[in-house]
Amino acid sequence: MGECDFFVSYATPDEGWAEWIAWQLEEHAGMSAFLQAWDFRPGSNFVEKMDEGASRCDRTIAVLSENYLNSRFGRAEWQSAFRNDPNGEKGLLIPVRVGECDVTGLLGQIVYVDLVGLDEDGAHEKLLAGIAFGRAKPADAPPFPGARRAKPSFPGALPALWTLPHRRNPHFTGRQDELAALAAALRGGGPAAVTPLTGLGGVGKTELATEYAYRHAADYDAVLWLRAEDPESLAADYAALAGSLNLPEAAEAEQAHAVAAVRAWLDRHGRWLLVLDNATQPAEVEPFLPRGGTGHTLITSRWQAWGGTATPVAVDVWPRDQSVAFLTRRTGTADEAVAGDLADVLGNLPLALSQAAAYMDATSTDLARYATLYKERGEALRAADPSGTDNTVATTWSLAFDHLTGDGAALLRLCAVLAPDAIPLDVIADGAGHLPPPLDGTAADPLRLDAAVADLRRFSLVDVANGTVSIHRLVQAVTRDRLTADDRTTWVAAALELIGAALHPFPHNAFDADVAAVYTRLLPHAMAAAAATDNAGAAPEILGRLLNHVGIYQWMRAEFAASKAAFERAVAIDEAAFGADHPNVAIRINNLGSVLQDQGDLAGARTAYERALAIDEAAFGADHPKVAIRVNNLGGVLQAEGDLAGARAAFERALAIGETALGPDHPKVAIRVSNLGNVLQAEGDLAGARAAFERALAIDEAAFGPDHPEVATDVNNLGGVLRAEGDLAGARTAYERALAIDEAAFGPNHPNVATLVNNLGEVLHAEGDLAEARAAFERALAIWEKTLGPDHPNTRIARDILRALADGTA
Repeated sequence: MGECDFFVSYATPDEGWAEWIAWQLEEHAGMSAFLQAWDFRPGSNFVEKMDEGASRCDRTIAVLSENYLNSRFGRAEWQSAFRNDPNGEKGLLIPVRVGECDVTGLLGQIVYVDLVGLDEDGAHEKLLAGIAFGRAKPADAPPFPGARRAKPSFPGALPALWTLPHRRNPHFTGRQDELAALAAALRGGGPAAVTPLTGLGGVGKTELATEYAYRHAADYDAVLWLRAEDPESLAADYAALAGSLNLPEAAEAEQAHAVAAVRAWLDRHGRWLLVLDNATQPAEVEPFLPRGGTGHTLITSRWQAWGGTATPVAVDVWPRDQSVAFLTRRTGTADEAVAGDLADVLGNLPLALSQAAAYMDATSTDLARYATLYKERGEALRAADPSGTDNTVATTWSLAFDHLTGDGAALLRLCAVLAPDAIPLDVIADGAGHLPPPLDGTAADPLRLDAAVADLRRFSLVDVANGTVSIHRLVQAVTRDRLTADDRTTWVAAALELIGAALHPFPHNAFDADVAAVYTRLLPHAMAAAAATDNAGAAPEILGRLLNHVGIYQWMRAEFAASKAAFERAVAIDEAAFGADHPNVAIRINNLGSVLQDQGDLAGARTAYERALAIDEAAFGADHPKVAIRVNNLGGVLQAEGDLAGARAAFERALAIGETALGPDHPKVAIRVSNLGNVLQAEGDLAGARAAFERALAIDEAAFGPDHPEVATDVNNLGGVLRAEGDLAGARTAYERALAIDEAAFGPNHPNVATLVNNLGEVLHAEGDLAEARAAFERALAIWEKTLGPDHPNTRIARDILRALADGTA
């Protein structure tokens, strides 16, 4: 008998399987195992250790996969066991198949244990039965000890938290050096290790990151994939992780707090992989990088200079031998010379090679014929456009495009003007009526839509996973470049219509988490379609409306800078499309005024409201309900500036218009009544103010119920006048009710909540409870600093109050 029961022979890509098998043997079958991952220590001689394992152990398990069958060392290890038991009578060699592969030759004579397609329980049972030790009931997994589990995870299972949008590429080839370098960099990088994968477009950075995630899935409890191409998409995806992690901040309107909560979770936990795909440059991802925890962050980017953030792993085109191996395996040819010639022509670019192989597979074209077609088409494209870029991908794309169906070609054109990642097929199907022919009919018919997707996929033009389509950015660029000016206008307009129809306004202009989730999913596509209009001039009225919706969403999430930019662009587009005095322009300018007012730019807000008012008065007359909206908003900024007489006149006018047009009990009338109450209170008319607030509260409770944010506003206003009248207990009760409503509606860290916390602090201070008052003011200051910035008037006032409390002057 040897010193060890089993030598586990495997190829490096299957290390997860080897560890899992060894664990089953030692923990559940009472056997001992010898394997590279556990017994080959740094500095040891690999060949000597391999020989030691084969000689010390009674039997050998060969972990079968395509990787193993192509491994020189693996062949030597199983042949050593085979020589001692060629007939298999002693059971010295037990093949265990873990991946799809064709087992032929001498190894094919031995019956293998097949784990392919089984879940963990089934694989466990079959493995132990296959080595003739009977069935053993698995024990509970050991408690989590720190950075690494005591028990290897089942390699066939993905972590429970897995947001990777790509399927594993069954044709993944080579890259062993890069994978090893990536694993070493992440494992050796200390807490919250960060490693960028850098390289030119088309070399396979995203494919490499995807393969790493699948290959090392057993090392992580969470694999989190984020779109990092632009700051808006990255922030939205990062905040959306709060929902995946079941964090309470997921329900908050304030996006910055959801982002902070996710980063705090990552800082506290380990065994996670965070992938930021297609990042543009370090400055844009730096705010999202965890600072602690024992997880890993993997970045893919064309940007090369990451020295201040991390040491990158460079990804280049394939070495020639890998290109040849890929082509021969994909096409089934043995002619490595022809494959090498084609690889040279394609510059060993993985994207181009993948498209070439897909073309040959789909059309039954051999390597030599494809090489001829490629040369002829490339010459034609260069003749037509001598300055054209990305000619390699353009040529492979052109050959594939010739064979697409009309439905497939139309779908590809739509995908070219949306964001490249996670294009939702359900949105395309639901928005069929907004698409031009033939895609309108295709999208409306599930079978035709599936066929169109399959058409693109078989030519390796898109990737499909989780009900979405993703397209490489170079393929997008080539597709857009090949559109005529009219076609580009048509498809950009269709994309705007499609996404715009899916982005519904928020009900009652109040934050809604379900509606916000739709915006998070579609925001990258909205921004991509909007960006595509720069060169297309498509559908300005649709674009202006889309940007207005996006601006409102960003305003509700307190992303004021992004919201301002969206509204400013919407104003410019509508001015150019409709003229400076069109009612659509008034809507956009009014919304821009709201953002400016929240940013503390009262003069800018007043100018915006005055212009919107002038437009609507000219368009609708002095007594139209739209005019009342503009007058009411203008009254708010006049009051903020201290012009109480002007504010009172504005609110009284808005109220009169609303009562005439809508009746005395309409919610919009309640807004005007409440605003008028604020001015009356500021002027010292406390009785008039209290009557106004009580009327507004009664209207809104009847319209919305007792727990709506509008009711919170009314209750807060009533609390203010009660405090001014000296009824501190009544004021405190009112503020506490309003605070509970807004915390439920917006989350604990929204600017509205900060206002209510501050108001409650003032009552607590007046009651003499200085400790609780200080805690309230500190909470309000923290919220305002994060959401409004350190120089906002509210923030400065909160700091002044705390300073006064500290020195005893408050």
